[in-house]
Amino acid sequence: MSTVKVRAVVPFVLFLCGILGATPALGQESGSSYEVTVAAGDVDRRGTLVSFPLPSNLAGASYHLETGEGSSIPLQIGDNRAWFVLDRLDAGTQRTYRLERGGTDAGDVRLDRRSRSIGVSVDDNPVLRYWTDERPRPRPDVDSIYLRGGYLHPVRTPSGRVVTGDYAEGHSHHHGIWAAWTNTEFRGRTPDFWNVHDSTGTVVPMALDSTWSGPVQAGLQARHRYVDKSTAEPVTALYEQWTLRVYDVGTERENVSYRLFDLRVEQTTASESPLVLPLYHYGGVAVRGSDHWYGPNNMDFLSSAGKDRANGNETRARWAYIGGEVEGQRAGLAMLSHPTNVRSPQPVRIHPEMPYFCYAPSQLGRWSIRSGEPHVARYRFVTFDGSPDPEVLDRLWADYAYPPTVTVTAPSQ
Repeated sequence: MSTVKVRAVVPFVLFLCGILGATPALGQESGSSYEVTVAAGDVDRRGTLVSFPLPSNLAGASYHLETGEGSSIPLQIGDNRAWFVLDRLDAGTQRTYRLERGGTDAGDVRLDRRSRSIGVSVDDNPVLRYWTDERPRPRPDVDSIYLRGGYLHPVRTPSGRVVTGDYAEGHSHHHGIWAAWTNTEFRGRTPDFWNVHDSTGTVVPMALDSTWSGPVQAGLQARHRYVDKSTAEPVTALYEQWTLRVYDVGTERENVSYRLFDLRVEQTTASESPLVLPLYHYGGVAVRGSDHWYGPNNMDFLSSAGKDRANGNETRARWAYIGGEVEGQRAGLAMLSHPTNVRSPQPVRIHPEMPYFCYAPSQLGRWSIRSGEPHVARYRFVTFDGSPDPEVLDRLWADYAYPPTVTVTAPSQ
């Protein structure tokens, strides 16, 4: 597949207005004369998320897009950026909308706040839950050392089937969708933040910094810290920020029903000391699948390279899928890796019996997270009922990796 250069373009006249402090005309303030043009590039677009920077003089108000055919599209504004869903646009074509003041009632992505967690739903259907604090143990046999927050569970398909597991018997340190490094070196010690039962390291939630919701997406930003427990006085080695966005997109498009959400993980050192990551076969952002999938024959795996559970371990992939039966029906989720991720396309760890996998850049050799050089990992997740369709997953990955080009045109003076 050929790719298209990705950028959101705001013409030079808008830049000059911001620099010179020019006062926009009334038509500019209302946004009614602005045009937003979306170009598909080399990819057929179907239910594609589109985002672009909003001209600074239009901040502080709500807007929607007019198609010119009597219909409108919800536009969500946040941090001077606009988001909407492009229903359909064929490769090589473009479409222009008018930016109009006023929101729309279409779409409904909501947050459900509880004392230890925040859930996100689309049209009142739960999609996932983020644990802001330690999730209580589900069974009395779970040792307190395994208690953890700062992860996603349960994660659901459109039909409501749960496709993640948590505190699994024998592997209580696996938690839905979570992040941790395993084999590390820090100040001459070797803390393990993954296998918390070894008591050398752990990952602890710090703060929930922000939340938002709207017609297109809802999400949150939260911080965690990686604590080295292998010394007499525990010390923080890394700070980690999660940015989660759950979208109202993907249901009943082309007879394919799915949920879509993005996770951006940024890690920075807590001091001048680097966190060194030697060669190792797992560690990073990981998925623990449903407990129904335990065993060598109960979980299916498929990658963008066409690999399965038997031959996919330690191979590189743009996307990876796991799934199996849940409540008598097939369900699963795919994890799409952004091409800007370190060592992309990243290799995967697939366990031969347990229902889990992770993208593991350390499989390709020793590397480090250093002071002043944040490590950023970006992944898009797709949950769905039924079997995976590689063509759909390829298209969704292309949307993620190479989104449409957007041009915002100011009104004539």
